[in-house]
Formats: sequence, C-alpha cells, structure tokens
Amino acid sequence: MKPPPFRYSAPTTVSDAVALLVEHADDDPRVLAGGQSLVPLMNFRLAQPGHLIDLRRVTGLDTLRLEDDVLVIGAMVRQSTAERSPDVALAAPLLAEALGHVAHPPIRHSGTVVGSIAHADPAAELPAVALAADAEMVATGPGGARRIPAAEFFLGPFTTALEPDEILTEVRFPPFPGGHAFVEFARTHGNFAIVGVAALVALAGGEVTRAAVAVSGMGPTPLRLTAAEEALVGRAPGAAAIEAAVDAGTAGLAPAGDLHAGAETRIDIARACLRRGIEGALARALDRR
Repeated sequence: MKPPPFRYSAPTTVSDAVALLVEHADDDPRVLAGGQSLVPLMNFRLAQPGHLIDLRRVTGLDTLRLEDDVLVIGAMVRQSTAERSPDVALAAPLLAEALGHVAHPPIRHSGTVVGSIAHADPAAELPAVALAADAEMVATGPGGARRIPAAEFFLGPFTTALEPDEILTEVRFPPFPGGHAFVEFARTHGNFAIVGVAALVALAGGEVTRAAVAVSGMGPTPLRLTAAEEALVGRAPGAAAIEAAVDAGTAGLAPAGDLHAGAETRIDIARACLRRGIEGALARALDRR
C-alpha cells in the first residue's frame, strides 16, 4: 500500500503554510498534522493530494493554554498530551474522558485533537465532544483568522466549513460548570464506535438548568440532540427525566445501516448510550454541588 506521488512542504509559520495552500491550489493540497487519518487514506489511495503541507515545524501550534477559563488547543497538540493535561482535566473533562476512547495509545501519541476535529469523521469521538461543548474553531487563511461555532462547522461526512485556503489552527472549549460523561459502544475497544454520546448537565435548585448532548455514528455529521436537552431542562434529575430525554433524543434519529449495525440496532444502542451518558453526567453534577 503506497500513496501516489505528491510534493511535500514543511513551513515554519502559519502564514507560510497558508501561502502554500494558495500557491498549490490546483494540486488539491492537504494539511498534515498527526497524519493518523490522512496517511492511511493516502495509502489506500482514497485520498490523493498532490501536495502535502506538514505543520510539525510551524511554531506556536503545539500550545495548550487557558484564557479566562477557556481551554485553547493548538493544531499540533497531540491527543496523548491533552489526555494527560491537568488543564484539560479541569477545564474540559468531557474532552479528557473522550480521548481515552480514541483508538489506542500509539495513535494518540501521534494524532492531534484539532486534526481529528478537522477530519470530521461522523463516527469519531472528538467532533461530537466539540459539538456538545459549544467549542469554537479558529480558522486562519489569507484574510486572517475567523471563528466558527461548532454548530456551523460540520457540514457532512469529512466535510467542514473550512475554506480550501484555510487551516484550523486552534479549537477553543468554553467552561461548563456541571457534570459530564462520554459513553460509546464499539465492537472492541479502540475500534470505530458504532454509537457515541457526549453529555453535559448543570444543576441548581434541585433541577437541571442546562444540558448539552451530542451523538456520533448516527448521521452524516455529529448530531446535537436538542430535543433531549429540552426534555431535561427544568426537571428534577431523576429516572423520569432521563427516560423522557432518551425518548425525545432518539425520536428523530434516522441512521443508515451498514455491515456493523442496522438502523434499528443503532437506535437501540443509541438509547442505551444516551441513558448511560445522561445518568453519568447527572451523577457527577450532583457530586459537584
């Protein structure tokens, strides 16, 4: 398995990387970060870029920092680095938990958080986390940087709102004071999940005041289950509220079946994962009070 011929560049600044995207626009250029998704696609010749722009030498993209309680993750922050980071555990524990489900440690040592989100695999964990967490994407192009809400970023399978001459340089995770849980079902740990659920819940005065739920593997993009969120908010955190949220959240789902699971099976799995995710988030929210 070998990729077709391609040209390779290793710029040292973001502006140089963007300039290369513009210069080689006719060659279907691709940006290379961790390469754990792109390189296998190239080896199978499912992706055939004519020019690779490697970000490994670009200064400033490997930073992970807090800005007024907002967690900022640069494009070259490895998944294993974020997984072990105290800042991630404090500011975005949902992300930290989800990272433990991503493939296997050797993959996470090379793969990047931002690269996984930019890849936009509808079955992947991190796009669903970004959607549930109301993350903000920072795209840098010839005209400078612009911010894209996660709700507007994922357009289809492996398709995002990034322009061809833009690079996703960082992702920003706002704080969520409450409980969290990430639950997924896969045939074996580390395999692509059939269904994944990212859940965030906040409590006050004996009732749910805020909820955010996203699911992966159930459509062409990660999906925000607003109906489940609405079924939780304003209710006491008990079995009745959870079942109402599960019913509401799965009522409109219409996943496509494949060799791993039919549509009905996926919905059954989604119900179980959604129930476990909400229960886990509520339990942690109750512990934080």
